[in-house]
Amino acid sequence: MKLLTHNMLTSKAIKGVQEGYPLRVKAETVEIRESEFNKDFLVRLLPKIHYDALYAAAKDAGHLDELPGTLPEDAASSEEFLKKLHHALLEVEVITGELICPESGRSFPVQNGIPNMLLKPEEIG
Repeated sequence: MKLLTHNMLTSKAIKGVQEGYPLRVKAETVEIRESEFNKDFLVRLLPKIHYDALYAAAKDAGHLDELPGTLPEDAASSEEFLKKLHHALLEVEVITGELICPESGRSFPVQNGIPNMLLKPEEIG
């Protein structure tokens, strides 16, 4: 699971959960898979990214890699920052681990890089 995917996942479908975001990452196995840097793609993606959630996920996965604690004002024009963002979003991949709902504590397994967000019938609200 790439951290880009994580950035868009929520557990708000669980009964009683209001927001369910961001899910906490408990990574067991993480791999770095290089991908081609595309500045235009990242600039278009930037407004859709919840940066605080990305920063926390990168930290939880053990791959903060000099990502700044806050989104720089010149984020869209700083190629140095965009390369760090690219690495965090698209190259850091959680292979095994868990995603944990911040409100209910419900754990969702990640196996072979795929998060299993299926709910039990009693959890659907």
